Amino acid sequence: MSDDAPRAEIRDFQVLSPWGPRADPYYWLRDDERDEPAVLAYLQAENDYRARQLAHVQPLEERLYQEMVGRLRQDDATVPVLSNGYWYSSRYEPGREYALHVRRLTPDAVEELLVDGNLEAAGHDFYELGNLEVSPDNRTLALAEDTRGRRQYTLRFRDLSSGCDYPERIENVEPDLAWADDGQSLLYVAKDPETLLGYRVFRHVLGTPPDADTLVYEEADRAYYMGVERSKSGHYVYIVLQSTVSSEYHYARTDDPALLFRIALPRERDHEYQLDDVGDRFVIRSNHCAPNFRIASTPIDAVADRTLWRDEVAHRAEVFVGGFEVFRDFLVIAERAEGLRKIRVRAWDGSRDFLLDAAEPAYTMSLGDNEEIASHVLRYVYSSLTTPRTTYDYDMRSGERVLLKRDPVEGHFDSAHYATEFVQAPTRDGKRVPVSLLYRRGCERNGTAPLYQYAYGSYGHSMDPSFRSSVLSLVDRGFVFALAHVRGGQELGRFWYDDGRMLAKRHTFEDFIDVTRHLVSERYVDPARVCAAGGSAGGLLVGAVANLAPGEYRAMVADVPFVDIVTTMLDDDIPLTTNEYDEWGNPAADRQVYEYMLSYSPYDNVSEQAYPAMLVTTALHDSQVQYWEPAKWVALLRARRTNDALLVLRTDFDTGHGGKPGRFQRYRETAQEYAFVLDQTGLAASEPSHEESR
Repeated sequence: MSDDAPRAEIRDFQVLSPWGPRADPYYWLRDDERDEPAVLAYLQAENDYRARQLAHVQPLEERLYQEMVGRLRQDDATVPVLSNGYWYSSRYEPGREYALHVRRLTPDAVEELLVDGNLEAAGHDFYELGNLEVSPDNRTLALAEDTRGRRQYTLRFRDLSSGCDYPERIENVEPDLAWADDGQSLLYVAKDPETLLGYRVFRHVLGTPPDADTLVYEEADRAYYMGVERSKSGHYVYIVLQSTVSSEYHYARTDDPALLFRIALPRERDHEYQLDDVGDRFVIRSNHCAPNFRIASTPIDAVADRTLWRDEVAHRAEVFVGGFEVFRDFLVIAERAEGLRKIRVRAWDGSRDFLLDAAEPAYTMSLGDNEEIASHVLRYVYSSLTTPRTTYDYDMRSGERVLLKRDPVEGHFDSAHYATEFVQAPTRDGKRVPVSLLYRRGCERNGTAPLYQYAYGSYGHSMDPSFRSSVLSLVDRGFVFALAHVRGGQELGRFWYDDGRMLAKRHTFEDFIDVTRHLVSERYVDPARVCAAGGSAGGLLVGAVANLAPGEYRAMVADVPFVDIVTTMLDDDIPLTTNEYDEWGNPAADRQVYEYMLSYSPYDNVSEQAYPAMLVTTALHDSQVQYWEPAKWVALLRARRTNDALLVLRTDFDTGHGGKPGRFQRYRETAQEYAFVLDQTGLAASEPSHEESR
C-alpha cells in the first residue's frame, strides 16, 4: 500500500443486537448531520488520495468522457406524445445539461415552453426534475424538484397561461402527483423527515397555504412504499401501497368533489397486485394462485370478490407477466420468457393474441408512452446491446409498424461492427444463468479478451440487454461486456427472484462467480483480466464476491454499495430499512436471519487475504445507501487486506444515490470508472478500434 494512503482512526464501538454485540471500529464515520469535521476530513483525504493515485490516467478519463458525450446528438429530442389534446416532448439545446420540456397543440404548431431545466438548475450544485404533471384543464403545471440529491422533492405550481409560479411551495414530498378533475386539487405524498418514507397523502388546493392542506390518508405500517397516480382513463385516482410481498390500492372517482377513497382489495401477505380501469371494469395483475402473475378483469364494484374475476391472461409457469397497458379494444402485456422481455397484444374479444417479433438473440421490448385509452396504436421501445433505443408505433388493428425514432449515436458507431450472444452459464447447484454478451466482431474466442461483468440481482429488478452507448468505450478497446442475469432478479420468473433473496441470497453471489468461471472456461475471456462491477445492491454483490473469490478478479468497481447490511437492517430509523425486511430479513427478530446475513455481509467478512484492485464510490447525501457504508468498508479493507492492489474511494459531496445529474455530467463518473478498469487491465494506452469488422 502507498505510504500516503488514508488510515481511518480505530475507535471502540459495539453494535448491539438481540443476539449479542459486534465490534465496529469505524462506526464513528457515521454522521447523520453530515457536518462532523473529522468525518468530512477523512472523506476528503480519500478523495485526495484517489486523485493522486489516478493522476496518470486523467488524460485517459478526459478522452473517454469526450468519446461518451461525443456519441450524443447535441440537439436531440424525444418523440412527441399525445395527452389530453396536447403533444408533449422534451428537447436539448447544444451544450446544455438539462432538457426543455415543451408542448404543442398539433405536431407542427409553435411550441409552448413548460420547464427549462437549465434555468431551474441555475445556482444549484444538484438539480433533478422528479416529475411534472399538467392539470386536466391544461392550465396548471405541478412540478417536483430535488436540489440536494436526497430525493426529498419540493412541489410547486405554475400558471401556464402567464408562466408565473403560484406562491406556495411544499417541501419533502415524493415525486408522485395526481390531479382531480376540478383542476384545482392535487394529491401528493409527504415524506417522514427522518426515514424519508412516504407516509401521508394530502390534498392541496391551488392558491392556498400548504398548512391548510387536507390529510387524505396516513399509513402506519412502515413496511410499505406509497404513491399516488391518476388512472389512464382519467376516471380514477389511486393511492398505491406496496411492500416487498404485498400491495393495496385505494381508489376514488376523479370527479368526486369529496375524493372518497375505497379499498380495492385489502392487503394480505404474499398477494401483490396492480390495477387500472377500462370502461366499467378493473383490470388486475395479480399473483393470487399465480406465482408468475396473471391478468384478470372484474366489475369495479365487485373487485374484492375473486370468484367474479375473469382471466384475461392465465398463469403460465414458463412466462412471467411483468405489466400491462389497457386500451379500449386491446390489452397489451409486458412479459418475460426465456429471460427476455417481450410484448404481447391481445384483443379484448379474443380475436387476436400474438407476440411482437424480434430478430436478435438478446433484446428487450418495453411499453412506451401510451396516454390515450381510445387509441388503437401501441407505442413501444425496442433495444438490444447492439441496437440503440428504437421507438415504434404499432397499429393493433392493421398490423402496420412505423419507426418513429432510433436514438442517434454520433461518431464512428455502426451496429454491424458488434456482435451479441445470449448464453447459459451452469451453476454449482444445477441452475443455468442467462448471460447477455457484447463484443466487437472479429474478437476471437481464444481466452485473451478482458471482461467487464455487470449484475444487480436484488428486489426482483431485471437487468435487460438494452443499448448502452458508454460501454462501447470498453468494447472498442477489446473488452467483452457481460450482463449476468443472476438470481434475485426476475428474468426467469418469480422463482428466480425468490431463489435470490432472504435465506437464499448467497445464490446471487455464487451465480455471479459461476458466470465468470463459465466465460473463462469457454475461452471468451482472459482469466487474468476479469473485472466486476455493480451498484447499490449490485455493490453488495461485488463486495460479497470480493470476499468469496478475490483471486478470480483483477479489478472491481462498486458504486454506492450496500455493504454494511447487518448494521443497517438492525436500525429501523435508517431510510428504507423497514421496507426491506421481506427482501433481506429482519435480523433483530430472527437469529437465523441475523446469522445468515452476517455470513455474507461484505463489511463483516473482510479478512486477511489479497483483494482485487477496487474503485468504490459514494455520495454524501445518498438517501438509499448511506455514505458511511462504503467509507467504513474501504477503511476496513485497508486495515486487513494482505496485498497492495489499488484501493480508492470517491465521495461526491454534492449529490445523492443517482450520482451527478445533467445530460453530460453523469458521464464524468463513468469515464473515471472505465479509466480505472482500463488501467488495471493494461489497456490505458490503447485506442478504440473503428476499423470495419472482417
